[in-house]
Amino acid sequence: MATNSDFADEAVERLQRVVSGLHARKMFGGVGLYSGEQFFGIVAFDRLWFKVDNSNRADYEARAMSPFKPFSDRPTTTSYFEVPADLLDDAEELRVCAMRSVAIARQAKTLSAKKPRKTSSRH
Repeated sequence: MATNSDFADEAVERLQRVVSGLHARKMFGGVGLYSGEQFFGIVAFDRLWFKVDNSNRADYEARAMSPFKPFSDRPTTTSYFEVPADLLDDAEELRVCAMRSVAIARQAKTLSAKKPRKTSSRH
């Protein structure tokens, strides 16, 4: 996973204007996007990707956006979808989509914390 640093810098700069507490961390040749503790987005392959779930996946699919695929040679996809490029030019729409993804990340983290941990049975 790699990305052009100019594109990543521009995406982060625009997101900093609309997402409070945004910080970015380099990861595997890309950039992870956080709002506080919530990991909600990725900049990779010169594209922006936001976390989705069943509540907003159809919005991305309706615009023919694809799920993030970290490895081109494997069928693995993630719960992140490409953000339409024109959203970077619409601050309000970018804010709405980003904050929705932050909320989804927060909810996913809360749900995973509530799941009972599997215990191994030793005989």
